[in-house]
Amino acid sequence: MIVKLSNGREIPVEMHKVRIIQKTYLVPAEKRLKVLEEGGYNTFSLRTRDIFLDMLTDSGTNAMSDNQLAAMMVSDDAYAGCESFYKLTASIKDVLGFEYVLPVHQGRAAEHLLAKVLVKPGDVVPMNYHFTTTKAHFELAGGTVLEIFRDLALQTQSTEPFKGNLDLQKFKDVIAKYGTDKIPFVRMEATTNLLGGQPFSMENLREVKKIAAQHNIPLVYDGSLISENAYFIKKREKGYEDKSIQEIITEMMSYTDIFYLSGRKSSCVRGGFIATNIKKYFEMIKPWLPVYEGFLTYGGMSTKEIEAMAVGLREMTEVDVAGSAAEFVKYFAERLIDTKIPVVTPPGGLACHLDAKMFLPHLPQAQYPAGALAAAVYLTSGIRTMERGTISMDRDKDGNECYSDLELARCALPRRVYTMSQIEYAVERLNWLYKHRDLVGGLKFVEEPPVLRFFFGKLEALNGWGAKLVEAFKKDHGPAY
Repeated sequence: MIVKLSNGREIPVEMHKVRIIQKTYLVPAEKRLKVLEEGGYNTFSLRTRDIFLDMLTDSGTNAMSDNQLAAMMVSDDAYAGCESFYKLTASIKDVLGFEYVLPVHQGRAAEHLLAKVLVKPGDVVPMNYHFTTTKAHFELAGGTVLEIFRDLALQTQSTEPFKGNLDLQKFKDVIAKYGTDKIPFVRMEATTNLLGGQPFSMENLREVKKIAAQHNIPLVYDGSLISENAYFIKKREKGYEDKSIQEIITEMMSYTDIFYLSGRKSSCVRGGFIATNIKKYFEMIKPWLPVYEGFLTYGGMSTKEIEAMAVGLREMTEVDVAGSAAEFVKYFAERLIDTKIPVVTPPGGLACHLDAKMFLPHLPQAQYPAGALAAAVYLTSGIRTMERGTISMDRDKDGNECYSDLELARCALPRRVYTMSQIEYAVERLNWLYKHRDLVGGLKFVEEPPVLRFFFGKLEALNGWGAKLVEAFKKDHGPAY
C-alpha cells in the first residue's frame, strides 16, 4: 500500500508483519576487502556471514508467507502420484488457466527442456530480451537468439513505461528474413531482467500474439515475474487501472501457448514448471522430464516446495503481494535520484539498477564497470549486489569480448525481506560512494570459465584500487564500518 506523507513524499507501507527474523552481520571494511580479494572480486563468491544486506538476487530469496510455510507441513512425499502435485495443478489451472503441467527444479531447467525439444541447429529465437541462462540453453541447442526490443529500451534515463515491449516491425522483418520454419517460437519475458526489470504492455503482448498466430509461431511466455508485470500494467496502462491482478494475468495467459517460470520469484518458492493447454507440447516434453528432472509429479522439486508453490501462486494475485517489491524498488530508486545517483528509470521489477556507465564514466567497458561498481558497493557498505553487464556476457566463438548493451549493478529487493531503514542505509552508503567514484578502478579476469563466466570467474582490481577505496572510506566512517 502507498501512503502519502504530509511533506508530499509517497512511501510503501508493508502489508505484513514480521514474525520470524534472521540475524545479519556488518563486518568491518578491512574484512570486506579481504574476502572480496580472496573471492576474485566476484560477489557470487561471498559468504552470507560476510554480507550485511544481500541484494544479489530476488531468486529464491523472497520471504514465504505463513500459509506457505504451513502448507509445507502437509506435503505428500510419494515418488509418483503425490497429492501435493495435484494441489499445484489446481492452482495453475485456477490462476493461469493451463491444463497440462510439467514441474521442474527451477526456471533454467524449463529452458533446457524447451531447448531440447523445440530448438534445432540453425533456428532463430526472437524475444524482447535475453536472460543469461535462456541464451545459453538456446545457443547450446544450435539456435541463435534475436533480441528485437525497441531502441528506446536501452535509454536508462526514460519515462517510457513499457521498455520491455517487443518491436513489432522487427518481428515481422525476422519472419520475412528467416521464414517460419526457422522460428520455433517467440519468447516474451516478464519482466526483462537484463534491461532493468522493465515490463511489456498488454497491448504489445496482444499484437505479438496476433503476428505470431498469423504465421503459426507459438508464443512462449517466461513468467518468472508475471505478477510484477501484471502490477505494472495495472499501474501504467490505460484501461487496466480498475482490473484485478488476476484479471490481468488471465488476459495475458489467453495469448500464451507455452508458459514457464522460475518459481523462485513470483511464487517465492525454489522450483518451477512448464504449463500449456496444447497437448502436443506436453507430450513432446514429458518423456524427457524423468531423464533430466524427475518423475512427472515432482519434477526435481521437493514436495514441500510444491505445496508452498501452490499457495504462492494464489497469493501473487493479491495486489499488495504483486506490488510489494515493485513499490520498494520505486522508493529506493527515487531516494537515489534525490541524491543525483544514476539509476534505471522508470523503476522496474525485482531490483533498483545502478547505471554503471554513468556512475563510473571514466571506466571503459573493457574494464567491466558494472562489475567494478558491484565490488565497490560491497566494500563501502557490506551490501552484495550483482553485475549485469559485460561480465554477464560470454565471449564469442573466436574469444572476442561481447560488450553488453547496458552496464548495470543490480540491487535486488526480495519480496517482504528488507525494511525502510535498511533502504535508507543503502542510500547513504551509495551517496558516499558516488561522491568518491573517481577512486573506483577497473577489473581484469584472472580465471575465466568458458560459459556463464559471471558465476565462477575471478578478477582482480587494476592498480589495487580496492584497498585505496577502503582507506578513504575508513577515514570518513572509522575502522569498524
